[in-house]
Amino acid sequence: MDEHTLLAAARSARLQAYAPYSGYAVGAAVLTDDGRVFGGCNVENAMYGATVCAERVAVTTAVSAGARRLSMVAVVTLNGGTPCGFCRQVLAEFGPPELPILVAAADPALPVRRFTLAQLLPAAWGPEDLAGARAD
Repeated sequence: MDEHTLLAAARSARLQAYAPYSGYAVGAAVLTDDGRVFGGCNVENAMYGATVCAERVAVTTAVSAGARRLSMVAVVTLNGGTPCGFCRQVLAEFGPPELPILVAAADPALPVRRFTLAQLLPAAWGPEDLAGARAD
């Protein structure tokens, strides 16, 4: 799959965003290691803590369908904002440090920024950090 197709899926998902409070619609699309694409949009809630980001919706949808590894991520926001810290951590659960993350603004004429997960989340917390944590 090429970057343009994944970005198109994220742009399409953004159109479904429910963002009545912030007005900041976000769309995301994840490509899994078996070639499937899953989209997600942000879903806000009057109790802000219950809001769910587009990236986490896309990842949890992929996981619900049996996917466990991500190959690429695309995120589209009004101004090309990068994923939040919570989303970066969720991406780290299912993607390698070299996971490509494409970040684009809603205006397709603006340039796409490319990051790796390691660039956005250096020294990520992972399963290895829990080694030996259980006391039986």
